[in-house]
Amino acid sequence: MDIQSVREEFPVLNQKINGHPLVYLDSSATSQKPLAVIEAVDEYYRLHNSNVHRGVHTLGSRATDLYEGAREKVRNFINANNEKEIIFNRGTTTAINIVAQSYGLTHVKEGDEIVITEMDHHSNIIPWQQVAKRTGATLKYIPLQPNGTIDLEDARQTITNKTKIVAIAHVSNVLGTINPVNEITKIAHENDAVILIDGAQAVPHMKVDVQDINCDFYAFSGHKMLGPTGIGVLYGKQALLEEMEPVEFGGEMIDFVELYESTWKELPWKFEGGTPIIAGAVGLGAAIDFLSQIGMDKILEHEKTLVKYALDEMRKMDDITIFGPEERAGLVTFNLNGVHSHDLSTVLDTEGIAIRAGHHCAQPLMKWLNVTSTARASMYLYNNEDDIDRLIAGLQKTKEYFGDA
Repeated sequence: MDIQSVREEFPVLNQKINGHPLVYLDSSATSQKPLAVIEAVDEYYRLHNSNVHRGVHTLGSRATDLYEGAREKVRNFINANNEKEIIFNRGTTTAINIVAQSYGLTHVKEGDEIVITEMDHHSNIIPWQQVAKRTGATLKYIPLQPNGTIDLEDARQTITNKTKIVAIAHVSNVLGTINPVNEITKIAHENDAVILIDGAQAVPHMKVDVQDINCDFYAFSGHKMLGPTGIGVLYGKQALLEEMEPVEFGGEMIDFVELYESTWKELPWKFEGGTPIIAGAVGLGAAIDFLSQIGMDKILEHEKTLVKYALDEMRKMDDITIFGPEERAGLVTFNLNGVHSHDLSTVLDTEGIAIRAGHHCAQPLMKWLNVTSTARASMYLYNNEDDIDRLIAGLQKTKEYFGDA
C-alpha cells in the first residue's frame, strides 16, 4: 500500500491546525473522507437527486439504481447471503435499537437472560438495559480478563440455556480488543440464543464475513469507514428479519394501507420507513469501492504495524499508562500520569494533533479500569509513522509543560 498516494486522496489532511500540519488520530470516532466519496455524493446531488422506488421518471430510476447498487456493494463487502439481509439506517446505534425493540421485546420474557460485556459501547448497553427493564429479563456481563480480553470459558459460564440474546462488540472502541466472535457465536447458538455483533470498529479495518461468523445480526456505521455520516447498516439473517415487525411506520415501508389496517413491503424495505438516506448510501458505496481497491488485508496489516510502532515508542516514556491487550486493533488508549485527558488533548491540539479524550461512551469500562477518562489515539489507512512521531513529541511537550507548572 502506497501510503503517500492514499494520503493524497484525503483533502482534509492538507491543512494546518494552529500553525501545524494536521495529524488526525481520531478515526475511531469518525474517519476522514476520500475525494472519491466526496465526489460521489456531490455527483448524486448535482445530477441524480430524486426520491427512490416511487418515481418512474429518469432521475427516479437513476437514484433507485444508485441506492440499491450501494446495498449490493454492502452485501458483497460483508458476504451476506442476499440483499434482503441488508437494512440501511442511520448507524450502529439505530441498528442495535431496531433489534432490541423489534426482536428483543417480542422474544425476551421474565426469567430470560441477555448477555453483554463491560467493554461494550453505550449503544450496545443501554438498549439491552431497556429490554431487560421492560421484560423482567436479567442482564448479565461476561467477565473481562485483567488485560481487557474475554476468556471463552467465562463466556461458556455466562451464556446459559436461559440466555436469549448475546450482544457483543467485535472490536472494543477503547481497548482495541478483537473479540473471538466466531467462537462466542457458536457458544450462543449451542444455547439456542441469537447473537448481535457491534461491528462499528471492525468493518472499517478488517475483512468481515458474516456467513463465516454465522452471527444472527451485525451492525456498523458508514462514517467510521470513509463514508458519510448518518448512514449505517443492520445485517440480519433473512429468516429472523422476516418474522420481525418494523419499528418505524410510514411511507416507503408499506405495501397497502387501508383505513384500519396496513401491510408491509418485503425485506429489506419494511425496515426503511420514510425517504431513505439516499446520498449517504451512495457515499457508503463509494467508500466500499475505495476500501476494496486497496484491500482490507493490507489495511489491517498497515494498522498493526502502526499500532506496534506507537506502543513501542510510548513504552519508552515514563509516567504513561497504556490500557488494553498486546494484540489489538489500530488504536492506543492511555493516560499521561498526573494530566487529565482533556488537558492532554488540548495541548496536543495546539500542535495540530487530534486525539479523543473522555469516557468514549464506555463509562462502565472506565469504572472497570478505575479511571474517569482516558486519551485515545486511533489510526487508519491514511496515517503513517510520522504521525506517531508527532504524537510522541506532543506527549513529551505535554509532560514537560505540566511538569514545570
